Amino acid sequence: MVIENMSFPKFMVGFEEALKNIFSDEHIHKLSMAGGLPSLIKTEIMPLRPLDIAIPKEYGGLGGKVKEFLAMLSAASYESLPLSLAMGINIGLFIEPVLKYASADVKGPIFDRFIKEQSLGGMMITEPNHGSNALHMQTSHIAHPGFYEVKGTKHWQGLTGLADFWLIASRNKTAAGDLGRDVDFFICDVHKEKQAIKVVEYYDTPGLHMIPYGRNELDLQIPKEFKLRHETSGVKMMLDILHRSRMQFPAMGMGFIKRMLDEAIDHCKNRMVGGSSLLAMDHIQYQLATIQSAYTMCSAMCIRSCKVSSIDHNLAGEGFEANSMKTVVSDLMQESAQLLVQMSGASGYKASHIGGRGIMDSRPFQIFEGSNEMLYTQIGDMACRMMKKQEENNLFAFLKLNTLTQKASPYFKKELSFTIDQSLSHRKLVDLGKIISRIICLGHVIDAGENGFRSDLVTNCISTVKQQVAKLICSLGSDNQADAIYNYEEDSYWLNFA
Repeated sequence: MVIENMSFPKFMVGFEEALKNIFSDEHIHKLSMAGGLPSLIKTEIMPLRPLDIAIPKEYGGLGGKVKEFLAMLSAASYESLPLSLAMGINIGLFIEPVLKYASADVKGPIFDRFIKEQSLGGMMITEPNHGSNALHMQTSHIAHPGFYEVKGTKHWQGLTGLADFWLIASRNKTAAGDLGRDVDFFICDVHKEKQAIKVVEYYDTPGLHMIPYGRNELDLQIPKEFKLRHETSGVKMMLDILHRSRMQFPAMGMGFIKRMLDEAIDHCKNRMVGGSSLLAMDHIQYQLATIQSAYTMCSAMCIRSCKVSSIDHNLAGEGFEANSMKTVVSDLMQESAQLLVQMSGASGYKASHIGGRGIMDSRPFQIFEGSNEMLYTQIGDMACRMMKKQEENNLFAFLKLNTLTQKASPYFKKELSFTIDQSLSHRKLVDLGKIISRIICLGHVIDAGENGFRSDLVTNCISTVKQQVAKLICSLGSDNQADAIYNYEEDSYWLNFA
C-alpha cells in the first residue's frame, strides 16, 4: 500500500480492514493477553503508519488534523482498547507536545524517525511517591555546558521499555540542592549515548496487557536543545498538555463504547429466555438505553474535541471542561463494560469475553492522568470558587450563566435551584463535580443535536442523564458523615451474636 499522498478515507479503509483481520475471533484473546505490542501489530498495523495522521505534512506526515487522528483512535478502540491507548499515548503525550513546544531543528529528525522507522514515544511524569502530586516530583535536572543532567525515578509510564522517545518531567536543582517550583520537560532518545533508561521492574497489570508498565531509573545527559520551550511557565505547559490529552480521551472511549453496545444488542437479540429474546425484557431495554446514552454522549464529546483540542489552542486554563470530559467518558466506558457483562450472564465472566476483558482494560482510564475522584473534586472546587467570585450562591443561577452549562442547565432547573455551601466536605465536592461534569457534557450533546445529530438518541440521552443527575443531587443533599472506624473488630465478630 502506498502511504504518501493517501487520502484519509482510503487510509481508514485499509486501517480498519487490517484491524479486523488481526483482531479476529481467532486471535483477539491471545493478542489482548500478550505483553508488549504483539509482532502482528508491529508487522501489519504500524507499517500503515497510523501515527503519521497526527504529524503535519511539512514534516512528512498525513496532515495532523484532529478529527482524523481521533477517528483513527476510535477505530482502533473498537477492536482493541489497549492498541488505541498505545496510539493515544504517542499522539497526546508525545507528538502533540513536541509539535507545539520543541524547537524547529529538533522536530524534523524525530518525526522523520516516526515516519520511516515507526518509532514510539511516551511521557514520564508519575513517580513512586508522587503520583497525582506532580508538582512535588523529585526528578531533577542540573544545567551543564551543552546538556542537562537528569536524575530520578519514574513509574507507571505506558510503553515502559518499548518507547524510543520519552518526554520527561523534571524540576531544576539549585546550587543549594533545592528543587525549583516550576516544571521542565526534556526529550529523551533512548538509543543515544547517555540517554538509555533503565527499567528496574515491570508491573504485573491485570488489564491492558499489550502496554508494558513499570519502574524506571533515570541518570541521563540530555542535549540543551532537547528541552521543551514553554510560553509562560512549565506548569502551564504541563496543564496545556494534560488538558489536551484529557479532551481527546473520548476518541479512545468512542470505539470501545460502540463495541460494547453492538455486542450487547447482538447478544440480547439472540439469547432466548422463556420463548422470547432478552430484548423483550424491560430492564434489558433500560440497560441497552444506558449504553446507548453513553454512545451518544461520547459522540458529542468527540465532536467538541475536534473543535477545541488542537495545538493551536492553549488549554492550560480549561480544566473545568477537560476534567469533565476525562471523568465522564471513563465512567461511561466502565459502566458500559459492566452492563455488557451483566447482560451476558456466565459467558461474560471470562477473560476471553470482550466485556470481561473490557472491564479490566477500561478501569485504568478512571485512574491515570488524574484519578476521577481527584478531578471531580477539582471541578467542584473550581465551581465554588467561581460562584464566590461572582457572589452567586444558587447553583442553577450559576450554571445558567456559565457558557459550558447554560444550554443543559434548564433541564435541571427544579433540582438545581438550591444554595451551595462554600465549605463543602471533600465527599460533597466529588458529588458536585459529578453533577457539573455531566451537565457540561450534556451541553455538548445538545449542541450535536442542534447540528443534525440523530434526535431520538439525543432525547434518550437527556432522559438518562437527568436520572443520573437526580441521584447525584440526592447524594449531595444527604447528611452522610460516616467515617472509617479503625478498631472495628471490637464487639463486631458475628459469631459472638449467633
